[in-house]
Amino acid sequence: MRDKVKVLLDRALEENSELFLIDFEIKSGNNIAVVIDGDKGVSVEDCIAVSRAIEHNLDREEEDFSLEVTSAGVGSLLSLPRQYKKNIGRRLYVKTADEVYEATLIAADDAAIQLAWKAREPKPVGKGKVTVKKEITLPYETIAEAKVVITF
Repeated sequence: MRDKVKVLLDRALEENSELFLIDFEIKSGNNIAVVIDGDKGVSVEDCIAVSRAIEHNLDREEEDFSLEVTSAGVGSLLSLPRQYKKNIGRRLYVKTADEVYEATLIAADDAAIQLAWKAREPKPVGKGKVTVKKEITLPYETIAEAKVVITF
C-alpha cells in the first residue's frame, strides 16, 4: 500500500511543480497522512487536488483507508532547503546546539542559510552602546530547529 500511495503522491506533485512533500506516513488502520508545502503557499484547492489524485486511484474494496492531506502550518518547523528559500526576507527563530537566533533570513541555498540582525554592543572606546549589524551563515546540519516568527 505504501509504495502505491507514494507513486500516486509523486505523480500528483509532478503535476504542480510549485508543491513539494514535507511528510508522508501511513499510520495504524491505514490512516494516510500527507503534509505538503508550496513555493507560493498551499491553497485548499491544492490539498484537494493532491487528495483526489491519491484517493481516486485507490480501491476501497481492496483495502479500507482514510486520507488526510494538509499544508505545513504557519508555525511548522522548517525542514527542507526549499522551505527556507521561500521564506527569504522573513524573520526566523533558529536554534542550534549552541545558540538561539531570531533574525532575518537573507539567503538560502542547498547547503546553508544566512541570517542578519542588529545588536546593541558596548562602544569600543568610552561609555554607552552602539548598534551593529551582524550576520551568520549556518549549514543545515547545524540547525536543530527553525521556524518563521509570526508578527502582527
